[in-house]
Order: sequence, then structure tokens, then C-alpha cells
Amino acid sequence: MGGDGEGSGAPAGAWPVAGWALAALFGVAAQLAQPVPWPHGVNLALIAVAAAAGMAPLAASRLGWRVPWRLAVALALAALAAAAAGSRAQWRLDERLASSLEGQDLRLTGVVADLPRELPDGVRFAFEVESATLGAAAVRVPPRVSLGWYRGFEDEVRLAEPFTALRAGQRWQFTVRLKRPHGLRNPHGFDFELWALEEGIGATGHVRATAQAPARLLDHAAAHPVERARQAIRDAIAARVPDARTAGVLAALTVGDQAAIERADWDLFRDTGIAHLVSISGLHVTMFAWLAGSLASGLWRRSAWAVHRLPAVLAGRWLGLAAAVAYALLAGWGLPAQRTVAMIAATVLLATLGLRWPAPLVLLVAAACVVAGDPWALLAPGFWLSFVAVGLLLVAAPESPAARRGWRAATKAGLRSQAVATVGLAPLSLMFFQQVSLVGALANLLAIPLVTLLVTPLALLGVVLPPLWSVAGALVQALVAALQVLAQWSGAVWTAAAAPPWAQAAALLGGALAVLPLPRSLRLLAVPLLLPLLWPSSARPPEGRFELLAADVGQGSAVAIVTRTHVLLHDAGPQFSRDSDAGTRVLVPLLRGEGWTPIDLLMLSHRDSDHVGGAPAVMAALPVRALSSSLEPQHPLRAGPWPHGRCEAGQAWTWDGVQFRVLHPTTGDQGSASMTPNALSCVLLVSDAQGRRALLTGDLEAAQEDRLVRALGAGLRSDVLLVPHHGSATSSSEAWLDAVQPRLAVVQHGYRNRFGHPAPAVMARYAERAIAVVRSDRCGAWRWRSDTPPGAQACERTAVPRYWQDRPFPP
Repeated sequence: MGGDGEGSGAPAGAWPVAGWALAALFGVAAQLAQPVPWPHGVNLALIAVAAAAGMAPLAASRLGWRVPWRLAVALALAALAAAAAGSRAQWRLDERLASSLEGQDLRLTGVVADLPRELPDGVRFAFEVESATLGAAAVRVPPRVSLGWYRGFEDEVRLAEPFTALRAGQRWQFTVRLKRPHGLRNPHGFDFELWALEEGIGATGHVRATAQAPARLLDHAAAHPVERARQAIRDAIAARVPDARTAGVLAALTVGDQAAIERADWDLFRDTGIAHLVSISGLHVTMFAWLAGSLASGLWRRSAWAVHRLPAVLAGRWLGLAAAVAYALLAGWGLPAQRTVAMIAATVLLATLGLRWPAPLVLLVAAACVVAGDPWALLAPGFWLSFVAVGLLLVAAPESPAARRGWRAATKAGLRSQAVATVGLAPLSLMFFQQVSLVGALANLLAIPLVTLLVTPLALLGVVLPPLWSVAGALVQALVAALQVLAQWSGAVWTAAAAPPWAQAAALLGGALAVLPLPRSLRLLAVPLLLPLLWPSSARPPEGRFELLAADVGQGSAVAIVTRTHVLLHDAGPQFSRDSDAGTRVLVPLLRGEGWTPIDLLMLSHRDSDHVGGAPAVMAALPVRALSSSLEPQHPLRAGPWPHGRCEAGQAWTWDGVQFRVLHPTTGDQGSASMTPNALSCVLLVSDAQGRRALLTGDLEAAQEDRLVRALGAGLRSDVLLVPHHGSATSSSEAWLDAVQPRLAVVQHGYRNRFGHPAPAVMARYAERAIAVVRSDRCGAWRWRSDTPPGAQACERTAVPRYWQDRPFPP
């Protein structure tokens, strides 16, 4: 139902609409690029500009002047779109939690607003707040917050009720602790604060259900009937299909619950290039709308009364659109569903009005409609992948639809469409995810007909005939088994570092040339245009210099040291929960995006989970050539195929003119039963050819600091110091700071962490010595090239400022 008109058949007034849609998209894009939010006065001024531009042609005509009215409309739409996006942004930012309420015990009453996401240690869910109190006083909190209800993952949290009782649409009363939306900020990382703004989440936190302040279920079905229906279907699938992983895939296909798919399965679907099929895609919505419309049209023809009032074809179109909207809502209203509904709605409206627009124009208008409803969608990879995929298929389609008649022609057309989508989307996949599946074309040949024609229809029909879910589940298991075989092929996934903007632009042009129906000589130009994206050059330090990147991993530590041809990773960050860690969320995309692979040495300072929690994910996803640690012999991380050595004082080596020296622990420390894991931290001193130095300390304690001061004295002096133990009160002694004399100190710690790091007394000692301090909660990732002064480097949080970034602290 996406439209099949040719450009020659479009009415003369159709193409100006393309300019107006582009103008609206440009207005939204201009607002999204702002480092700070526009005040309401600017938004009001833009509305005034839009009104003036809209009235200008009429006013000019009365004066006998000629004003290009199409240009005036474009200006009005651009200004109006920018003002609308700016106003929505400011309203949502104004709704964020006040800093004074962070960490307080608040009593909230409200409604579970979406499908709770089940985790190994609890649930996470959106909560619409109806009232909030602090003690006996009413307080203002955001209307929508994200809450976790955990089973004892943190010491202070106690789950007094079984979290399985939580359902969408229920009204509850909770005691909670909230904080402002504050995510990790790293190169190539997920922008949590943008996601929170888009979802209208004004605070995050956790439920504190205790005997003194129990959680109370007030109403089983208070609101959100659509979400309750989705919940009922998801629960029914889980009850019918015993395998949880299979049930998760069916829940994603039926009600759009992508969180139900386990991380290992997502990795498999991504590596084989079929991730688009296991979410509610535009193809699924279109198929459902076509079936519903055909059925409705056939039934409509059986009623003479109905046909005399509305033609059956027209009734089928509108009822198909209604079915598409209903299905998209039931499926969670994701971007592909929004795009498809907008295209179907435009097509049906144009057909009703007797107009015939080219399909690319309908697609552009659909994009403008989606962005009008959600301006931040313009920044989502799914938006571009979805619209570009349809656009490529439209512009690269054979000219004659008659050529598709017959099963052989249909098969050939299907194969061509798959090739077009695979080649055309490869540049976007590399740009957004730094990887592309080389087995994706083959995997999709199997998965598209299986998922689209069998699994998805059976999953939907299972809502009325539950036994069909078992059949669909068996097909999913067969598909997963086949995909696992493909994923194990050597070279199944191509990974590359993030390319510079010019290379990305060239690759997009190359991808378009490769699939457009152009002369072969022009299409061959795609090869040189794509090469810079496939093999981008990684900016490495020159001989004798190094680059240090202290990642923002929350309450934990992870530092990459890069020379001209080598990479060392000192610690791998924390495990956030039983299904999430810094390796997957931060380090793997960061190291891949920077082109810092393989890892020549992974040095794990000690066994604490905030330093080694991300190591398994890093080791599984990236090549690691050697491991050095203070881990005990039976530790599971030492069981891998890579060579392992204990870090010991006196070890030294040189890479590309950069010297590495281990200062602690000693050989005697390793076997001492009295040494805590912190006391065994591997301390590493890195020195470049010009004498610039960085000192990485793990969780070193004051006693070991004093021992190093006595042994090395001024030999500890460094330009950059990774603050020991995240700024704990048990470290950073005065004697230590006087010996190291850093020009800049980096504290890696979590925002509002429960340990109170960094301790105020410790920060006072740094301030007394005029040592500049970089805190990861304020800075995000911090990068330093040793050929520049330490203070010359910018923080990731301020390198490319955007208005949705949380800035509760001074810079």
C-alpha cells in the first residue's frame, strides 16, 4: 500500500510538497544541534516568524508585490517545526527531577505505564506519577519516571514483595529513591540522556520496599488498556512456550516487546543481519494491513447497503489503515511501525482524493510526519535504516511492474531487492554500529520468508489459537539453529573503526551508486567511494607518544593506553547487573569505534567486580593477545586461551618508544594471606619519550601508597594520576600526593554512587595542592595525548555539547 506512482504521473503541485517536507525536517535538525535549549522566548519568536512568512504572500499581493509563496511556506514550516521541537524539549527538560530531591525517600503513587522488563534480579518499568510526598509534604516530581525493583542486587534494596506481581496498567504506591537522568558519556556509546528525553523520562531510581514502607498494589487495572492487552498476550506466550528465549522472540514479533529477546540472541541476530526481522518491521505492518484490507473489502462487497454508501475498494483501504494503526499500537508504536502507518495513511488519503504521488515523495512526507510526532527520532539509527531501506527499494526498483509476473520473475525480483537492501544499507550499518554482517544476504534469504510468511502470522494467530505459538516456536528454534551455523563462519562479521565524516559521506554516495539503475561505468565508482569506510585509518599517536582514554564506566575503572601500534587496557569496568556490564555497553563499542584492536595486553589490577566485571565481554568480543593480573590461580578469567602472567613490581617493556613499568605488587605480596584484593592492585607507570607520564593505580590503599613513596620517592612523579580507589578516604594520602605531584588527577566513579566517592576530604587534599581534578561523572570519558598538556584535552560530555545532556555540576 506504499504507492507506485511514477514521477511523470504526479500532479504539478505534488513536488513542492517535497521541499516543504525537507524544510520542516531542516527546522527540527537545526533545533537538535543546539548546545543549550532555546528559551521559550526564542520559540515564540520562531512562531511569529512562521506566521509572518505564511501571511507574507497575501500581504504582498495586496500591495502589488510578488513574493514566491512556495518559498514562504517552506520558511514558515521550517520555523514552525523548529519552534515545536524547541518547546517540547524545554518542557521536558523543565520536568526533570530537581537536584534537591535526589537520593531522598519519596512516596509515589501512580500507574505502571508500559510492559515491565523482566531482569535476572528484578524488573524495570516506566511509572506515571500521580502524586508524590517527602515525609508529609507534597513535592513535585516528573510525571514519568523509570524505576527498578530489584531483588537485593544493592545492599540497601530489599524486595519485600514478589516482583512478578507487577503488571502494566496497575496502580501502585512505592517508596523510591530517584536521581536525574544521567548516563555514561563515551565515544561511540549509547546516549542515555537523549533516550530519556525522547521517552519523557524525568528521573530514574529504584523501589525501596521494606516492612516499614511496603509497596502497595492499589488497583489491578487502573489505566493503559493497550499496555494491559500487550501484557496479557506476552504472559500467555510465556505460559504456552516453555523455552524462555523462544518465547521472547515470539513476544517481540507479536507485541513488539524487544526487551524480551535475550542479549545473546540479539548478538546472533545482529551478526547475521536479521535484527530488523525480529522486531515489528514495516513489512509486518504492511502485510497485516493488506490482509485486513482485503478481507474487509471482500466482506464489504457482500452488503448491497454498504456498497451503495461507500465503494468496497475505498472501505478496504480505510479499514486496512485502521488495522495497521491497531497493530502498530499493540506492537509498541516503534519507528518502523510509525513510518509504515504514515506511508499507508498518505497513500490511502491520496487515493481517496484521486491524487497520484510518486512513492519517494510519499516516503518523504511520512518521514516528516514521524519527526513531527517525535523530533528526536531524527537522531535514531533505526529512523535512517528504516527510511533509507524503503527509499533504496523504491528508486532501485525495475521500471516495469509487469516484469515481476510469474514465480520466477517474482523470485528474481525478491533476490534483487535483498541485494539492494544489503549493499545499500551496509554503509549505514558501518557508520552506526562499526560492523556489517557478511552472511546477512544469505541469512535473510532464509529468514525473510520464514519470519514474514510463517512465524509472524502464526504468532499473531496464536492470540486467538494459542497452540499455534508452539508451532511458531519450533520454527524460531530451527531458524536460530541455522543462524548459529552461519554466525560461526570465519569472517561472518566485518568490523571497522568509525570513519571521518568525509568518508561516511563518500560511502553513502557509493552505496547509492551501487544499487541505482545507472550505467555500469558509474556504478563502478562505488568501489573507491566505499573503501575509506571499509578500511578507515585509525589516528594513532606518533612514535614515542601515547594516548590515554579514561572511559566513563560509572563506579569502576577502565583506562586504554594506545601507542603507534599497540593497545593496553588497564581494567575493564564494572558489572552493572546480572545481564549488563561495562564491557558490552562501553568498552567493546569504544575500542571498535576507535580502531583500537586487537588488545595487546589486558591488565586487570585486582579481582573486584568494578574492575573486572566487563572483562568477559571484552575477551569474548575482541582479540586479546595477553592477560596480566593479580588474580588468584583459580579465578575463571585466567582459564582462557590467552597467555597469562602475574603483574609484579620490576616488570618493564617498551612499545613504540613508550616505556611501561609495573610498580606494585611485589612477588612477596602475591602469596600473602593478609593482603586484600585492593592492596594487590597492579600499579602501572607509563612514560613517553619526552618524559610525560601517567600513573594508573587501581584501588591502591594508603599503606601501599606509603610503601611506594618510601621506595621510589620522586620517581613517582607523573603528569596524570588515576586517583587511587575512586577517591576513597582510605587512599590519596598527603605523602602520596606530595611525591606524585600530578598536574591533573582523574577520578573514575559513578554518579551519586552509594559509597560517597570521591570523599570530600580527599578532594580537599587535591585542591590544597592546586591539582586539577577531572571527575568522570561530570566529564564523561577523558582523553589525553601525551604530546599536549594534560589540561588541554576536552571531556566527552563537553566535546560536542547538546541541550539534553545533564549538567548538574559546574564544568
